[in-house]
Amino acid sequence: MIQNMIMELLFTIGYVVIIFEESFSINKSGIGLLMAVSLWVVRSFGAPSLVIVVLELQHATIEASQIVFYLLGAMIIVEIVDAHQGFRLITDYITTRKPILLLRMVGFVTFFLSSVLDNLTTTIVMVSLLKKLVPPSEYRKLLGGVVVIAANAGGAWTPTGDVTTTMLWIHGHISSFSIMKNLILPSAVSIIFPLALMSLTSEVNGMRLSTPPRLLLASEQIAPRGKLVFGVGFGALILVPMFKSLTGLPPYMGILLGVGVLWILTDAIHYGDLERQNLKVPHALSQIDIQGVLFFLGILLSISSLEAAGILREIANYLDAHISNVELIASVIGVVSAIVDNVPLVAATTSMYDLSTFPQDSRFWQLIAFCAGTGGSILITGSAAGVAFMGMEKVDFFWYFRKVSGFAFVGYAAGIATYIAVQGLLPLQLPTTVSHIPLLADS
Repeated sequence: MIQNMIMELLFTIGYVVIIFEESFSINKSGIGLLMAVSLWVVRSFGAPSLVIVVLELQHATIEASQIVFYLLGAMIIVEIVDAHQGFRLITDYITTRKPILLLRMVGFVTFFLSSVLDNLTTTIVMVSLLKKLVPPSEYRKLLGGVVVIAANAGGAWTPTGDVTTTMLWIHGHISSFSIMKNLILPSAVSIIFPLALMSLTSEVNGMRLSTPPRLLLASEQIAPRGKLVFGVGFGALILVPMFKSLTGLPPYMGILLGVGVLWILTDAIHYGDLERQNLKVPHALSQIDIQGVLFFLGILLSISSLEAAGILREIANYLDAHISNVELIASVIGVVSAIVDNVPLVAATTSMYDLSTFPQDSRFWQLIAFCAGTGGSILITGSAAGVAFMGMEKVDFFWYFRKVSGFAFVGYAAGIATYIAVQGLLPLQLPTTVSHIPLLADS
């Protein structure tokens, strides 16, 4: 179909320009937005009617907006806590001068924090911490790569740790206790292996921390009521899943509630003090990475256009026709999620195989949750955590590919092998009824 060919070409060109952003001296946010609009324009010309396209775009905008609002809210909360030096309450306990030990501490703290919060918020928090703990260097960038791998691994084994696991949880494909019980070990392995290998690199072994990392903050004091702001801000992030469970409302509403509470709190704490305007939310709004948010919006809308045109469905059909082993299908989906956003991939998968084919908590859905969550670590643009790290530390695509991707892939493969070994699986074949299951609804 001509429409699909043009859209695939536009996406490929846009993605290449984003990868070579520094070489072309073109901001990736502008390319992302231009790519999104161009793809939807082409979609509008090739669709059966404009009404269908408008409905598809409205649905895509709703989905993307929820993530963007959540991202903005999390960034604001982190910025407010950071402005009050609230993270000193954590960094003061990090006193090691050993780069290898610091590498491992960052990895495991990120892993468990991501399972409580989510991979995106955790990445924002941890990268913000690293910028305070370690001076700019290749070593700090490598620590950021560890954060991306650990955040995605930590988010894969809990229902609220990643957007894709949340999707599977909400739609009834996985349950909370089962996913946590069966995926915690594979997820842990997927960060343990990269940490072990990174510990052998010259960036780590050649690094010398002359003073404890926390002393880099010696000249910075916690702002008035900084502990209170830290407690409220951190509590707002942690309680988002509880807010969703109690109200049934989307997570971004919970994060916006936290922003509202912090806004009123900081206005009250610093009322009448003109010298503390930098500690209030309006100043925080000027400090957050709007370019990164717009880039993320452009990527989400671009991917949704490919989904609406049925291009992702064609990928699912190809996997069904050429690969009969479901473990291999899940593994391939994980690798593809490093290139294409994992959210529409998982959405396509849930439409391709329903609960009558693979019931709740089947091995297939658990592997999809693991692979889609951790596979995005292989490339920096493959996950929200990677995109956030990319924007906050100004890391380019090829640096991550050279320095981090190999470690992430080893962890990914080791995690899958661990899951299969623990489950004692024999190769599980696709049911013969799959070919009769309707795929995504025609646009």
